[in-house]
Amino acid sequence: MEAVFSYIIGLGAAVMMPIIFTILGVCIGIKFGKALKSGLLVGVGFVGLSVVTALLTSSLGDPLKKVTEIYGLSLGIFDMGWPAAAAVAYNTSVGAFIIPVCLAVNIVMLLTKTTRTVNIDLWNYWHFAFIGAVVYFASDSILWGFFAAIICYIITLVMADLTAPKFQKYYDKMEGISIPQPFCQGFVPFAVVINKVLDFIPGFDKLNIDAEGMKKKFGIMGEPLFLGVLVGCAIGALACRNGQELVDGIPGILGLGIKMGAVMELIPRITSLFIEGLKPISDATRELVAKKFKNSAGLHIGMSPALVIGHPTTLVVSLLLIPVILFLSVVLPGNQFLPLASLAGMFYLFPAVLPITKGNVLKTFIIGLVALIVGLYFVTNLAQFFTLAATDVYLKTGDSAVAVPQGFQAGALDFASSLFAFVIFHLTHTLKVVGPIILVAGTLAMAIYNRYRIVRGKE
Repeated sequence: MEAVFSYIIGLGAAVMMPIIFTILGVCIGIKFGKALKSGLLVGVGFVGLSVVTALLTSSLGDPLKKVTEIYGLSLGIFDMGWPAAAAVAYNTSVGAFIIPVCLAVNIVMLLTKTTRTVNIDLWNYWHFAFIGAVVYFASDSILWGFFAAIICYIITLVMADLTAPKFQKYYDKMEGISIPQPFCQGFVPFAVVINKVLDFIPGFDKLNIDAEGMKKKFGIMGEPLFLGVLVGCAIGALACRNGQELVDGIPGILGLGIKMGAVMELIPRITSLFIEGLKPISDATRELVAKKFKNSAGLHIGMSPALVIGHPTTLVVSLLLIPVILFLSVVLPGNQFLPLASLAGMFYLFPAVLPITKGNVLKTFIIGLVALIVGLYFVTNLAQFFTLAATDVYLKTGDSAVAVPQGFQAGALDFASSLFAFVIFHLTHTLKVVGPIILVAGTLAMAIYNRYRIVRGKE
């Protein structure tokens, strides 16, 4: 089974999703040709997104390394980035069986009406494997590892249901879609609390500027394209040691600016492919559910947040946070994590936050800033345990992508910076008996409440 599921994961999201969507489309009554086209469009979307994010990380990689060298910004935790973190998670004993275990849990929850989400975002199951692997290596118990992973999965499915109405209302053409990714859902509590606090500040409501409002107010300077060019050029300039290097490096500085601008412009165009591929599946699912379950509110298809990361507010806020969080990661006392390879994952912080802030750029920026500052300490705290998992996987596989440089610990912004990862880990591992009891009680309470909403049709 380990070999089978390792092979499936090795196909990648770009191959897995067309297959899944084609089979799903045929099963719900769509003609094979139309289902195949829907699946291929989603697959093409993933390919395009991986190309653009690779452009972002490769373009920023060398300049940011030079900046860290020039200003002495080296810290003790090496940023592995999400691809390496996913490889570590899937190549542990927990990760090898995470897909069948989580799918079984999903089926049980659907049958007991404790969720409405069918989570087909199989590639992002690595987040559940991640927390399971960290607990496994910290406690030296495979059972506690699966316990942590399953608890995280159940909480995420319930959160996906709770956030689905606002998510579908805010984003166009997302009917019947929910986001069961724990990294995204882990920031929802921050968003709810901070958004409420900001609403109590007198006059703050007058600062309600969304991405479209920025374009009207600042013209071209409010465009993600222009901001991308500006931030790219600024980082390129910082990577120069002196005035002569600055003059000589003008072509490279301008080139980096154009590449950053290209990323900001291309992401929305690529994410439109996801929507085009999803629409036939989503429409057919709603029609089928309406016929078969007339008294039911229907089901949600759990999908990757990649569908909506092209929103202008997400792009603008992510771009503005990159230099800010780099600076803060160095000056914050006690933090040992400098995010570099993980910066491409910053876009995924906001898909579930925007429906709460209604796209308000300032609110979203503040929420993102607070969440990331706290997240840096979460990564620092979990690094020693994630390093155990990464080292074990490297010794078994010999994969240089997961090798931890000597003298460093391993970390990644993706999921390690999530509230879910931190809380579940410490309640499972640190508090021993009391912690797991709290987790089970809290998770059951969430599931029962969600069942009440589903049965009573509260959405």
